[in-house]
Amino acid sequence: MIPRPWLPTRPRLPTRLRLLTLPLPPTPPQLRLLPLPTTPTTTTSAPTTANNQTVFKMEMSMRLDKEYTSEFNNPSSTVYKNLKSQIDKVIDKQYKGIPGYIKGFVTVFSKGSIITKFVVQMTQVDFDKILVENQKLPEAIPPIATVIGSVSAFYQSSTSISIPELTYTGARLSLKCEPPKNFGLISSSRWTFNEREIKDGGRFNITTANSMSMLEVNNVIPADSGPYSCTLNKKDLEFQQKGFVAESKIKRAPVVRLKSEVHVKCVTGQIQPLECCVQLPYKIKWFQGKDPLSSVPVTNEDDYCIKHDYKLESCSGSEEDQVIFTCRVDNPSSYEMTSTMTIFKENFRCNDAQYGTGRVGDRSSIGCDIGQLGKRMAECQETGEWKLVVDTCILIEINDLLIKSQTLDEERVQNFVANLSKAVQKEKQDIENSTATISAIVDILNTVANVSTTVDETIMQNILETVDVIIGEESRESWVILNANETRNSSSKLLGLLESLSRDLDGVFSIRTPRILLNRTKFDGSFMADLNSSIVLNIPKNSMRNVFITTILLSTLNIVMPARNSTFDVSAFNTTSNETASDNAINAAVLLVKINATVQNVLLSYDKLNSSLTMNPQCVFWNFTLFDNIGAWDDEGCKFVSDINNMVTCSCNHLTSFSILMATDIPPSLREALDIITYVGVGISLASLVICLIIEGYVWKAITRNSTAFMRHVSIVNTALSLLIADICFIIGASIANNPLENPGGDYELPLGPCSTATFFMHFFYLALFFWMLVSGLLLFYRTVMVFSYMSKSIMLAIGFCLGYGCPLIIAVITVAVTAPGNGYIRKSEACWLNWFETKALLAMVIPALTIVFINILIVIVVLYKMLKRGVGDAAQSDEKHTLVVITRCLVILTPLFGLTWALGVGTMVSSTNKAIHIAFAFFNSLQGFFILLFGVLLDSKTRSLLGRRSPRTSTGSNSTRSTGAGISSLSGNNFIGRLLGRRYVYHVSQASNPNSSGATESFSNI
Repeated sequence: MIPRPWLPTRPRLPTRLRLLTLPLPPTPPQLRLLPLPTTPTTTTSAPTTANNQTVFKMEMSMRLDKEYTSEFNNPSSTVYKNLKSQIDKVIDKQYKGIPGYIKGFVTVFSKGSIITKFVVQMTQVDFDKILVENQKLPEAIPPIATVIGSVSAFYQSSTSISIPELTYTGARLSLKCEPPKNFGLISSSRWTFNEREIKDGGRFNITTANSMSMLEVNNVIPADSGPYSCTLNKKDLEFQQKGFVAESKIKRAPVVRLKSEVHVKCVTGQIQPLECCVQLPYKIKWFQGKDPLSSVPVTNEDDYCIKHDYKLESCSGSEEDQVIFTCRVDNPSSYEMTSTMTIFKENFRCNDAQYGTGRVGDRSSIGCDIGQLGKRMAECQETGEWKLVVDTCILIEINDLLIKSQTLDEERVQNFVANLSKAVQKEKQDIENSTATISAIVDILNTVANVSTTVDETIMQNILETVDVIIGEESRESWVILNANETRNSSSKLLGLLESLSRDLDGVFSIRTPRILLNRTKFDGSFMADLNSSIVLNIPKNSMRNVFITTILLSTLNIVMPARNSTFDVSAFNTTSNETASDNAINAAVLLVKINATVQNVLLSYDKLNSSLTMNPQCVFWNFTLFDNIGAWDDEGCKFVSDINNMVTCSCNHLTSFSILMATDIPPSLREALDIITYVGVGISLASLVICLIIEGYVWKAITRNSTAFMRHVSIVNTALSLLIADICFIIGASIANNPLENPGGDYELPLGPCSTATFFMHFFYLALFFWMLVSGLLLFYRTVMVFSYMSKSIMLAIGFCLGYGCPLIIAVITVAVTAPGNGYIRKSEACWLNWFETKALLAMVIPALTIVFINILIVIVVLYKMLKRGVGDAAQSDEKHTLVVITRCLVILTPLFGLTWALGVGTMVSSTNKAIHIAFAFFNSLQGFFILLFGVLLDSKTRSLLGRRSPRTSTGSNSTRSTGAGISSLSGNNFIGRLLGRRYVYHVSQASNPNSSGATESFSNI
C-alpha cells in the first residue's frame, strides 16, 4: 500500500483499518470508541445508536498482488462487484469469531497493485484478537490474490486528548494521549500540531511509556492553541486520539512590575512608597512575610497598580538592614515578585526618579514598560549616575514570535515573516529603544535565513521592511549598547543573515524601503549600477554570461555596524559605552553584493556621509571571522584608489559587504602637541593675568581720575579676573578627566558631579570675560556718540556688574536647568566641558560670545566713523580722550582676536580633523590672558609712565574745566589713526572754554 502522508513510512506496506461505531449489541463499559453509522465508509462520523446499542467500525487496509484497472474505481462495474463480493465473504468468515462481530465489507479499491480498504463492524473491541485475525487474513485471501505485506488496522478514538483546563503563557502545557486499557503496550508514538509532525526536542518533550504518551509544550504562547493529534503504534495496529486546545485555554500570564531592588537612606519616620503593577484584569496585594499590607490603588488606565507606604521606624540598629516585600497576584496566587529594600545610614551617591537612591556599587532593578517582559538593572557609579548594566526588556508580541520561530519550517516562512513585519511596524517606537527586542528580531530573522532554501520577492519584502525599522537613527543608542557586548553580536549577525538570504533569492526583482534598496538582476560581460546616487558599482568587462547579481544598499547601516577594524582592542567589550567611538567612522552606506560567479576586480565609488572627514580613507569589507567570529572591518583584498569631490573610489578583488572607514578625530601625535600648546599657553596666560592684576592695583589711584578711565579699568580688571578664574577651573577640570594619552584604552567616562561643577564655573567666567568686553564697548559708544548725556560712576558701575556677571549667570543657570536633567550638560568622556553631540549645550557659550564680538565690531565701526568725521569731541578732557583712544584700540585688537578664537572653536566642531584649525584654536585660546596684559595694560602709555615713575605732560591752564558740550574738533582723523597705531606725537588740543577760561590749551603725549 501507499502510506498515508501523516503516518511514518515503514519497510513493510501495511493495510489500514479504521474502527468506528454503530448501534447494536451493548458496548463494554471499559471502552469508549468512536461510534459511526453502519453504512460502509472510510471516514469517521458521529456516533449513532439503534436499539440502545453502539456499533464500532475499524478500518483496515491490505495490498493485493493484482493488476489495477480503471474498472476497480467504478463500484457499478462487474469487475468491482465480483472482487468485492469475494473479499467480503473472506472477511466475514475470518472475523466472525471475534467478540461482538457484526459484519465486514470492502469500502474502496485504489491503485498500487490493488490497495483494498475494508471495514469490520463490531459492538466491542478486542485489540489482541483483531491483530491475530489480521495475521491470518493473508493466508485466507490467496485464492483471490496474494497479499503483499501485512494487514494494518487503524483505530480512531472517540475520546479527546487530555487537555488542562487553563494554562498560562510561559508555563508548561501537558497533553496526554491514552488508549483503552486493553490496547496493551505501545511501541512508538507520533504527535502532530496543525497536521504537522512535532519533533521531540526544544520546546517539545514527548514521553512514551507503557500504554500512554505525553506531550509537554514548554514556554507556551497563544499561538500554541489549535488541533493536536497523537498516533500510538502497536505492531500493525494504530490508535489515534485528537484534541483541540482552544484559545481560551491559554491565558496571558500576569506580568508583575515593581522595583525588585530598592536602596534607601535611613531617616527615622520617613515614608518610603512601594508601588506594584499588573495588567488588567488581574489584581495584586502587598505582603511582608505572610502578613498582608495595607495599600491603596494608583490611578492607571492600562493596568492595576497599588502603593504601600512603608515607614522607617528607627535608624539605631545596624549599619545596613534588609526588608523583603512580596507583591502577589490574587488569582493565580502562584505569580508573585519580591522587592528587597536595603536600608543604609551613610550618604547616598546616586539619586534619580527612575532608580532611586544608592551608594557606589549598589544595584537597583526596575520593571519594564507595559507590554514588555524582563527587567532593567542599573549600578550606581562614582560619577553619581546610575549606569544601565542589564536590560532584558522585550516586547511580549516579539517574544511570542521568537518562541514560535524555534519550531519554524520552510513551509510556514511566508506567513511567519508577514506576521513579523506587521508586528514590528505596529510596535515601531517601542522597538527602536529596546536592545533586547532588537536582538530578538535579529535572532528571529537569523532563524528564517537558516530554514529557508528559496526566498521569493514577497518573503524578502517583509524581511527588509522589518530590518528597515531597526536600523533607523532612532535606534542608534540601542545599537551602541549591543555593539559593546561581545555576547550579543547582533550587528554582525544581522549583516550575515542578509548575506545568507541574498544567496537564496529566486527571480529578478527590486525592493525599496525608506533605508534599503535591493536589486536582483542578470548581466553579461560587465555590470555598472548607480545605486541611489550614493554608490556606483562597476564590474569591468569579463567573460561571464547570464550571471545573477544581487545588491543590497543599506543607507543607515553605519548606525548599526561598529567601526572596529582588525586592530581593535577586544578588551573594550562588555561595557555600555560605545567601544567603536575611536578614531574611525563608517563614512558611507554599506553595500552588500552577491553574485553566482567569481569576480577578480570590482570598483566601488562612495559618496561620503560626512564631507568634513578627509583623513585616512580605508576601503573595507566586513570580515565575519575576525576576533573569534565576532567580526570587524578588514581591508584585505581592497585598496584605496582616490578621494575626489567627496567621492571615495575603491578597488576590490572579491564581493561581500563593503563600506569605507575614515578618521573622525585628530591623531594621537597631534593630540600630544595640542596638549603641550594648551598647557604652556594656559601657564603663560595665568602668569600674564596675575601680572595684569598686580599692575592695575599698583596704578589704580593715579589712573582712574575720571569716570571713563575708572570704568575702563574696572572692565580690564574684571575681564582679567574672569579669565584667570576660568583658566583655574580649566586646570581643575583637566585633572578630573582621564586623558586618553595618559590612560590609553582606559575608561574615559567623566565623574558627573565634580566635572559638572568645573564646567559650570568655566562656562560662567568665560561668558563674564565677553560680557565685560561688551561693557567696554558700550562705554566707548556712550562716551563717543552720546556726548550730551551724563551718568554717574555708581550707575555705570551697577550697569557694568549687571551685564558683566548677571547675564553670564542667567545663561549658565538656564543651560544647566535645560540640559542636566537628561545628563546632557557635559561631555561624556575625555574633557570637562559643555556637551555638543547630544544637546548642543556648547552653543550656550559660542552664541553669546560671537554675538558680543559682532556687537563690539559694530560699536568700533560707529566710533571710528564718528572720530574720523569730527575728532574726539571738544568736551573731553585730555585724560578722557586718552582713555577713549585706549578703549578703542583694545576693542579693535581684542574683539577680532577673541572672536577669531571662538570662531576657530566652532571650526573644530565642524571640521574635527583639520589640523591647522585645532592648532590655531589651541594657540589663541590658551594665550588670551597674555593678549589682555599686552593690549589692555602694557600698551597704555600712562600705565607705562606710572610704572617707570614718569608722568605724562598735562595741561598748564589753571582755569580749565570739564565740559559736556561739543566734541573736540582739533584732533584730526589722521592724527587719531596715528594714536591708535601707537605713534608718539604730541597733539595740542583746544580746551572747551567756560566763563572763567581764557582759552587755555593743553598738550599731552600720544600713547
